[in-house]
Amino acid sequence: MAGSLSRGRRYVLLLLLLCGFGVVLFRLVTLQVLQAAVLSAQADRQHQKTVSLEGARGTIVDRHGKILAMNVEVQSVFGVPNTVDNPRKTAQQLSPVLHVKTDELERKLRQDRRFVWLARKLDPEQGRRLDRLPLDGIGVVMEGRRFYPKGPLLAHVLGFSGMDGEGLEGVEHRYEPYLHGEKRMMVLQRDAHGHTVFPKGMMERSPTPGHSLTLTIDEVIQYIVERELEDAVGRAQAKSGTMIVLDPKTGAVLAMAVSPRFDPNAVSALSRDRWRNRALTDTYEPGSTMKAMMAAAAIEERVVRPNTMVFGENGHMMVANTVIHDHERLGWVSFAQVIQKSSNIGAVKTGMALGEQRLYRYLQAFGFGQRTEIDLPGEGAGLVSNPRDWGRRSIASISIGQEIGVTPLQMVSAVAALANGGVLMKPYVVSEIRDAEGQILKQIPPQTRRRIVSPETARSVTKILEGVVTDGTGGKAAIPGFRVAGKTGTAQQIDGDTKTYSTSRFVASFAGYVPSDIPRLAMIVIIDEPQDKKASGGSVAAPVFSRVGEQVLSYLGVPSDAPITLAMASRR
Repeated sequence: MAGSLSRGRRYVLLLLLLCGFGVVLFRLVTLQVLQAAVLSAQADRQHQKTVSLEGARGTIVDRHGKILAMNVEVQSVFGVPNTVDNPRKTAQQLSPVLHVKTDELERKLRQDRRFVWLARKLDPEQGRRLDRLPLDGIGVVMEGRRFYPKGPLLAHVLGFSGMDGEGLEGVEHRYEPYLHGEKRMMVLQRDAHGHTVFPKGMMERSPTPGHSLTLTIDEVIQYIVERELEDAVGRAQAKSGTMIVLDPKTGAVLAMAVSPRFDPNAVSALSRDRWRNRALTDTYEPGSTMKAMMAAAAIEERVVRPNTMVFGENGHMMVANTVIHDHERLGWVSFAQVIQKSSNIGAVKTGMALGEQRLYRYLQAFGFGQRTEIDLPGEGAGLVSNPRDWGRRSIASISIGQEIGVTPLQMVSAVAALANGGVLMKPYVVSEIRDAEGQILKQIPPQTRRRIVSPETARSVTKILEGVVTDGTGGKAAIPGFRVAGKTGTAQQIDGDTKTYSTSRFVASFAGYVPSDIPRLAMIVIIDEPQDKKASGGSVAAPVFSRVGEQVLSYLGVPSDAPITLAMASRR
């Protein structure tokens, strides 16, 4: 009887064990087979976060390979809110390091989310301080941050990129499709303490970097231009200044500067007006620099010759019930002297002889009223009205650079065409695009736009413009040992209140090329609103042309025309 009872107990115990194993087996099958996909997804959501990361942005270098824009690897900080035990304390510790308000950090760390960005692309010093703060639920990932090692140098041309690595201004924006790296989704994984972050599986391969750009800009020339322009704007107490240097044979931009400058490494506190590239966005009335193009049109159309005599009306002439004035009383002078002495009356008479249609045709041929199509964003087209909209005085005004709006880039391109034997080139700033391995993907060659005047006309105008520097208003643009051709301009600005020309606000400019016989540089200098009411293009802009030209010609090793003097030792 006792043995039978013992066997019964063993059967019951065995049955219970079998039932227990059955329950465990059923649970295992349920978890590992029937619900495996669902539970795996839940685990991934709890321990992993997929974020979009981008390959390093391409480097930008000058024509000699000197780095102007590059990427540096910096830390970006994220939080995993559901693993942070004390959000308030954590936020207080992070705030002075990340330069983010404590309340804002705490709000993010209390969210019902598994991933939040706390700060992107820290400064190196912030990264070092963060490394000394191991906190649960806080992790870092390395991202590329745009860095401009030359600071403000060439800032208006380079532009800058935003926090997400997208180009927002300048070359950075225009060439965004080439510069940006490959975007890749990366899975971030943490351990039980929330400390370790690493790519998972196939995502370990880094995103492909963007392409690099080689500019036509020469860093040394750019430095010279910016230094001299800043100095000139400061001495004239001017509102702003602009200078552009082109290779007249190719249209390559060697330097482009705007004053005041800005640092593209720190643009968050600046207004858009500060980083606007006035060299190609802003229009101005060019004043007497337009006389160089008007002279070319008149000589090409055989309306005048350099030695044609023009009567200066002793300094004043009536046109459409208004008086045209000259700054000096001139009688009979040659057409060459009209340009050299910057006679408004002589220019007006020449423009009238050309007539509306021919003058308008040459304005278009020189590129006024249309974009140069330079490879930079934001270029303005300027303003040239159709002759059907001209008034009775319009032809006279346009002949002396009024009633027309041009950009600095348009004007220097037109002057460069005269230097280039009458051929207009397309200006450009990028010469090569290379992939991450350094292989050339694209080369941008010089592009001819059109012939405007004959080589003979260009030579005649060059001779006249040389006289502007040797015997006329542009004497301070002279460069010892070199022949310089150019034209001064002093243009009154329109008063916004009275809608008439201001007596105190004007633009002083000088545009020209050197050496004029074999041009290497075409340059324009614009000083906007110098405070001295007696200042002119010849007094404030021409000296900048001279100083920059002398230094750049020396840097390029261009031989001068100055005779070589040999010092002979005498015998005793």
